[in-house]
Amino acid sequence: MSAKIREIATRMKSVEGAKQITRAMELAAASKLIKAKERIEKSRPYFQNLHDVLLDITYSGNESAYARPRPVKNSCFVVFAGDRGFAGGYNNNIFKAARRVMAGKNALVLPVGKKALNFYKRQSYSILETHYSSAEELNIAKCFEMSYRLCSGFIKGEFDEVFAVYSKFISVLSQAADVIRVLPLDYEYDRLEGINRSTFYEPSADAVFNAIVPEYAAGLLYGALCESAASELGARRTAMDAANKNADELIEKLEIEYNAARQGAITREITEIVAGSQTR
Repeated sequence: MSAKIREIATRMKSVEGAKQITRAMELAAASKLIKAKERIEKSRPYFQNLHDVLLDITYSGNESAYARPRPVKNSCFVVFAGDRGFAGGYNNNIFKAARRVMAGKNALVLPVGKKALNFYKRQSYSILETHYSSAEELNIAKCFEMSYRLCSGFIKGEFDEVFAVYSKFISVLSQAADVIRVLPLDYEYDRLEGINRSTFYEPSADAVFNAIVPEYAAGLLYGALCESAASELGARRTAMDAANKNADELIEKLEIEYNAARQGAITREITEIVAGSQTR
C-alpha cells in the first residue's frame, strides 16, 4: 500500500471517528430538548399569574420602589450562556446582543454559564457574582437565590435597573437573542383591559407587592433559563446535524480519492509486471 493510500485511509478513519462523536452529541441534544421544551411550557403559567397580580397592584396606586422610576447610574445585566461549545453561533449571538444593550451604560454583569463567566472575565466589565458558572446545574431554587440578590442590590442602590439577556427558543432551527427588563417593573397602560381592580390585599397592596416581586423576578429568570437551555440544545442539534452531513460529504470524496489512488496503484503494478515479463 502506497503512502498516499495510507494517508487517505487514515483521514477516512479520522472523519468516521469524528462523525460518531457528532452523531452522539446530536442524539443527546435531541433527547434533552424534549424535556427542555416541557420545562418552558410548565414555567409560563406560573410567571403569567404573578405578572397579572403585579399588574393589578401597580395600576391600583402602588408606590413601591420596585415600580418607581429613578435616574440610572448603574445597570446590571444577567447574561445567560451555555456551559459548552459545539452549538453554532449560540453563545456569540448572546454576547453580541449583550454588548449592544450595554453600550453607553455603566454595566455590571451577572454571568450564567461557563461560557459567559469565562467571556466576561476577559472583558473590562465588573462581575456581580460568580456562583452561577454552571447553567446545567441552575434550577428554580438557584433562580430564587439570584432574584433575592438582585432585588436586594436594587433596593440598596447598587444598580438602578436589571436586564436579562438570553436566547428565546422559537424552534429547533431558530433561536433569537432577546433582552428583557427585570427591574424596575415597567408596565404599559394600554394593557389595562381585563385587570381586576376590585381585589383587596392584606396587610396592604404595597406589602404584597414587595413580597411578590422577588418571586416574579425569579420566575422571569427561570423562564429565561428554560428558554436559553432549549435554545442551546436546538442550536447544538442543528450544528451537529450539519457536521454529520459535512462528514458524509467528506467521506464520500475521500472514498473516491481512495479508490482512484488504489486503482492507480494496481495499474502501475500490472504495468510493472508486464514490463518485467517482456524483458525476460
